[in-house]
Amino acid sequence: MSLQDNAYQTLIQQVSQTYLNGQTQALQAVNYQLIETYWCIGQHLVEFEQKGQQRAQYGQALLKQLAQDLTLRHGKGFSRSNLIRMRQFYLAYPISAKPSHKLSWSHYVELLKLDDPQERGFYQQQAIAENWSVPELKRQKQAQLFLRLAASKDKAGLLCLAQLGQVVTQPTDLLREPYIFEFLKIPEAHQISETQLETALCDHLQPFLLELGKGFTFVGRQYRITLNNRHYKVDLVFYHRILRCFVLIDLKLGEVQHQDIGQKYQLYLPDRESLQRELELALAQTQAGEE
Repeated sequence: MSLQDNAYQTLIQQVSQTYLNGQTQALQAVNYQLIETYWCIGQHLVEFEQKGQQRAQYGQALLKQLAQDLTLRHGKGFSRSNLIRMRQFYLAYPISAKPSHKLSWSHYVELLKLDDPQERGFYQQQAIAENWSVPELKRQKQAQLFLRLAASKDKAGLLCLAQLGQVVTQPTDLLREPYIFEFLKIPEAHQISETQLETALCDHLQPFLLELGKGFTFVGRQYRITLNNRHYKVDLVFYHRILRCFVLIDLKLGEVQHQDIGQKYQLYLPDRESLQRELELALAQTQAGEE
């Protein structure tokens, strides 16, 4: 049999995929057990402290001694700071609200740094929904995503945000105010043109998509559209998979004026069906290229 035979190549692909699936499932199983173990250790610590007033009084000394004894017996993983996190983990996620196993312990260490339960709940749900890595979770915390979204919410909306994360059901749900592009590393005093900004965003497409939020697919930049036999260019074009609509972005460095918005409505709305067909064709071509 030739090693280039199609059947042999299929076999390689099947074995490789089976191995990768098994590896992923093994990691998930280990993570599941690790989360359960740390939560139970936290439970033991809290229940031991709460058995009597006398024990509660020497809680800090207890953790220090416990860290030394457990490290001697089991090695790394039982530092005093880690035991404090385990205790905090149990208190933050009691039996009625046990933590999700879809996140790693490193994710929870970052979440436990947040004192506000609603803010912590929001970042937990977003990390799960958008499959954030730990560095991305840190970035979104530093960029204060929760506060940016919560600014426009009433009490009920804030509670929903904390319990479910950012739910996108209508176009206005896509908006964040403001957007944070610190990953471009543009010096504060540096003057940049709209073209340079566009290029920088496209050069950092992955963090740009993360900042935009879940559901965005990049279609193109400086995309030429033809309406009424006239050619126009749109700075950035995206497709939103959840809302099933196109998002057209025109970059402006200065403050947006009413006439800027009015000009775009006058341009796009009268022939929106033609524009929709043209963009759908561009999206199909983009997806075919990715495959």
